Amino acid sequence: MITIDHLTKRYGAQVAVSDVSFSCQPGTVTGFLGPNGAGKSTTLRSLVGLATPTSGTATIAGRRYADLPNAGRQVGVLLDAGAQHAGRTGREVLSLSAMVLGVGPERVDEVLGRVGLAGRPAGKRLGNYSLGMRQRLGLATALLGDPQVLVLDEPANGLDPEGIFWMRGLLRGFADRGGTVLLSSHLLHEIEAVADQLVVISGGRIVAQGSKDELLAGKGTLVRGPDRALLDRALQAAGIAVSPGPEDALLADADALAVGQAVAAAGVVLTELRPAGGEGLEGLFRSLTGHAGAGQQVEEVLA
Repeated sequence: MITIDHLTKRYGAQVAVSDVSFSCQPGTVTGFLGPNGAGKSTTLRSLVGLATPTSGTATIAGRRYADLPNAGRQVGVLLDAGAQHAGRTGREVLSLSAMVLGVGPERVDEVLGRVGLAGRPAGKRLGNYSLGMRQRLGLATALLGDPQVLVLDEPANGLDPEGIFWMRGLLRGFADRGGTVLLSSHLLHEIEAVADQLVVISGGRIVAQGSKDELLAGKGTLVRGPDRALLDRALQAAGIAVSPGPEDALLADADALAVGQAVAAAGVVLTELRPAGGEGLEGLFRSLTGHAGAGQQVEEVLA
């Protein structure tokens, strides 16, 4: 189990994450989403001991990563697939990690086969690997110690469609066997396809979290009209709370009948009136963070 409890991280005067709290349960994949500089990478780095929280805690099975005995046997981590010596072969990289973790050479062969790098690819130097091959090797390294928890930052980056489908099955199978997966990705479609739980961060703070089904179901009524400001005033005058919706829409906190009656009474023209939801993860992301996904992708940098 992963537990982030009131985590705050400052770099001088800059607050990267502020009072962040969420948990990831065994048997689930949690999708961790946010726009550029939202604080995702800082949170993950704090969780695996690469950054020290200013306050709050980030624990795995109730302990800090640094306090876990032989942490690599309990937690598989992939934060940067390029962070390997380009002159070593894939097998050499895994063999060195296996010695550190105390696992046998047969496990190296097992994970190489599992990620599709057995045979000739295992003998190639990393300098000759494609980005997708590096990602597969990174996943192999994360899986090497047979951990119960996976912490992954952009694991599908560089994978082709077939590779993304393969990775989805790998993560789903890991969780279905009782593992815990925390997955950060800019590929919103893939998060939507594999995640059970969603955590959305924006500006260093959590703006939404819960089950995927619950968050994507939506609440209230989505409305559009030729005069957005007039529509907003009519709804608020009727006592209906209004918030910005996707693109030029408004999200009214009432059912469609109440919204329609209020608008009709005010004589305001509508071009769309329907229950909120049904726009998928990209629509949810856009409404929560104010960022549009280009081709269902949102870039991420270290916060």
